[in-house]
Amino acid sequence: MAGIPCMLMRGGTSKGAYFLATDLPADHAERDELLVRIMGSGDPRQIDGIGGAHPLTSKVAVVSASTAPGTDVDYLFLQLGVAEATVSDRQNCGNLLAGVGPFAVARGLTSPGQPVRIRMVNSDSVATARFPGDDVAISGVPGTAPAIVLDFEDTEGPNGLLPTGKVVDVIDGVAVTCVDNGMPVVVARAGDLGITGYEPVATLAEDHALRDRVQSLRLQAARLMGLPDTTSVPKTTLISPPVDGGSICTRTFIPLTPHTAIGVLGAVSVATALMLDGAVGSDLFAGSSRVDVEHPTGHLHVEVELDRAGRVRRSGVVRTARTLFDGVVFPR
Repeated sequence: MAGIPCMLMRGGTSKGAYFLATDLPADHAERDELLVRIMGSGDPRQIDGIGGAHPLTSKVAVVSASTAPGTDVDYLFLQLGVAEATVSDRQNCGNLLAGVGPFAVARGLTSPGQPVRIRMVNSDSVATARFPGDDVAISGVPGTAPAIVLDFEDTEGPNGLLPTGKVVDVIDGVAVTCVDNGMPVVVARAGDLGITGYEPVATLAEDHALRDRVQSLRLQAARLMGLPDTTSVPKTTLISPPVDGGSICTRTFIPLTPHTAIGVLGAVSVATALMLDGAVGSDLFAGSSRVDVEHPTGHLHVEVELDRAGRVRRSGVVRTARTLFDGVVFPR
């Protein structure tokens, strides 16, 4: 079988395969079937593909010249299943987004040294990537790499910032805030689900009772938020008071696997919730446009500005990305 041009990149705290849309089948079903074979999905080890046997390393970015005025490239994010041969376009990925600008330059879609305006196809919102910056370290990734500054526009979800129409909902007796500022997220207090919120990821992964409660929360929240309950969103983030000088401590599930860090847009949504009067966790936040989100492997700093009406004015974050391999991939 003929190989397909592919760039493997680490974007933020995720890793994924980047493709030009023109190198993949135009038919979505054919494209998805091909990507399943490329990643080795349907096998928990992904041994016969390039996936890394974890949701954070079973990701795909499909990039093309933009069809929208005022933007340079279109970026479609696809989440591949690991043990299941599934492909979902129901969410964004702010970590892989960090690699889209450098990939676009490498493939000749944009010019070096210029900001890249990226239309995130999944949500029809826009991000501007500025790079390279000085070398920085980000939590969850060893070493340093040039900084990539991401500024987001129009990230409120299709059903609004609060898709249920309420600041607080009660599900299974637990107060939650369902928020969507780039990523649909259910925010709940860790203590309300019987944990401290400071547990290591491995401990959370072994807690099957917690897994069942998270699944019940997210499925009911999905219906309230107008989302299908067959996808990986909403994410669930359990919050607790900070312990390492940050603004909030988090433990996130994607959708049921504990995240070793926290997703970029997930962190933006959680930070936004903290700024809303009466939302779950708002009493833990002192109030600022900059939020230091603690997660299992460190910190993620995000900025969110709201206007007086509680609408999102802007969001931003600093990430890094690095090319790991550029060549040809051969599908199963």
